[in-house]
Amino acid sequence: MTEAIPAYELAQVNISRLQAPLDSPQLKDFVDNIDSVNADAEAAEGFVWRLLSEGGNATDVSVFDDPWLIVNMSVWRDTRALTAYMYQGRHREMLTRRREWFEQAKEAMTTLWWVPKGHRPTVAEAEARLLHLRAHGPTPYAFTLRTSFPQGSAEPVPGEVPNGLGCPV
Repeated sequence: MTEAIPAYELAQVNISRLQAPLDSPQLKDFVDNIDSVNADAEAAEGFVWRLLSEGGNATDVSVFDDPWLIVNMSVWRDTRALTAYMYQGRHREMLTRRREWFEQAKEAMTTLWWVPKGHRPTVAEAEARLLHLRAHGPTPYAFTLRTSFPQGSAEPVPGEVPNGLGCPV
């Protein structure tokens, strides 16, 4: 018997408000590590796709028409694959330092949602999902790692997020 091929993949977006320009000394360590963190993601088990601009990363992609916001958007096999990547290695190290580079958020800046296999979400789609999460909390339409929803389910599943690293809602 063959294993069923999943019909959906997990899209994620996170945005961050910069404390200083990307070319500032304050953000040097962050900028110097972008390529290696992205390479780690692309090599990670379960990675499918990430948003890229012509410059090779997404730091120059506009989100919410705010030049101080940067966006990271990717697609993964499932929440386990995304979580395994996020909370280990170089990405975890960078995550623990985020307050050096980004303003502390007062609202949700990260959301997840299921997309049909092969679909590549747009920034407009990600903005709509994030605004929905902010307005309604976690739902099957837009959720978090802390409260996720399996494909096709309306029943939430509590997620495991390492202490101290945080995950909104």
